[in-house]
Amino acid sequence: MKMVFRWFGEENDTVTLKQIRQIPGVVGIVWALSAAAGEIWPDEEIYHYKSLIEGYGFNIDVVESLNVHEDIKLGLPSGEEYIENYKKNIEKLGKAGVRVICYNFMPVFDWIRTEFAHPLPDGSAGMFYESSRINDIDPHRLVTIFSKSAKDFILPGWDMERLKHLQKLVEAYSNITEDDLLHNLKQFLEQIMPVCEKYDVKMAIHPDDPPWSLFGLPRIVRTKEHLRRILALTESKYNGLALCSGSLGANPDNNIPEMIREFGDRIYFAHIRNIKRYDNGDFIECSHRASDGSLDIVDIVQAYSDIEFSGYVRPDHGRQIWDENSRPGYGLYDRALGIMYILGIWDHCEKVRMVKNDCNK
Repeated sequence: MKMVFRWFGEENDTVTLKQIRQIPGVVGIVWALSAAAGEIWPDEEIYHYKSLIEGYGFNIDVVESLNVHEDIKLGLPSGEEYIENYKKNIEKLGKAGVRVICYNFMPVFDWIRTEFAHPLPDGSAGMFYESSRINDIDPHRLVTIFSKSAKDFILPGWDMERLKHLQKLVEAYSNITEDDLLHNLKQFLEQIMPVCEKYDVKMAIHPDDPPWSLFGLPRIVRTKEHLRRILALTESKYNGLALCSGSLGANPDNNIPEMIREFGDRIYFAHIRNIKRYDNGDFIECSHRASDGSLDIVDIVQAYSDIEFSGYVRPDHGRQIWDENSRPGYGLYDRALGIMYILGIWDHCEKVRMVKNDCNK
């Protein structure tokens, strides 16, 4: 297992590479350029970040948020141009040393919460999803909430320029079914897989967050069956998963350790996050500790140990603690605590596994 840490760049993150370097066990930075979906990433910026990140002793193996243009998801003829641009970006990143690209295929909206800093009993705050509020809220109002709450930060997956045309985007999906969206994903993957294979870059699709339909929009990365269908879309092993425990775990029917054991050889990137679910459909992001939430992080890490996972993993969103002023979900302190918790479990599981192996010789 290779522990990595998401970082948003020099001008767009309160956390520094110097600080991340002091977290034991972190070997890589999950990075991206702040480019709009469909744009070709400039070589100058790619190699600037490569040099900067590697200068602190980290690898640049994983890129997250090389976003897929909406025209590709809609299956429009104009999407062909954006697929060509995507292929060029895969080539550029592969040549620079990137081995995994994490992306999503969520229509219009990326991850959705109703509150960025909902108070927890211990005085910390976590991102919160209030089911009744989502049912009553207008999508335009949601964009306003996000833009105001984000303040000066660019939120991953939330392109505010694109969302200025929200009504048109939502209407474009009025006749798009889940089967249509899955077909459009298949078309996209079939075209990019040869480039991925040539430049040794694996694609890892991120689950829908939360894993159910919102505002009548189709969503196709929600359950174990959805994951099976996606992996069957192409024969290429470069079509893989970014398994996010927090996203999938919002649905209590999703058994995360079971998914890990079934799809282990196709999980190229793991996000480990804990959430506390409520009976009314609400959930809040909490500490990584198993007893603080609804997901048994011990069982999840145990499952990764059982399959001898050698891919990349990062602590996903963290709480706001110790008066830190940071991007929602992406502060330094709680993610660092999460890393130490995850690695502590991992070290124990690995030690037990090695002892068992020795006893079986």
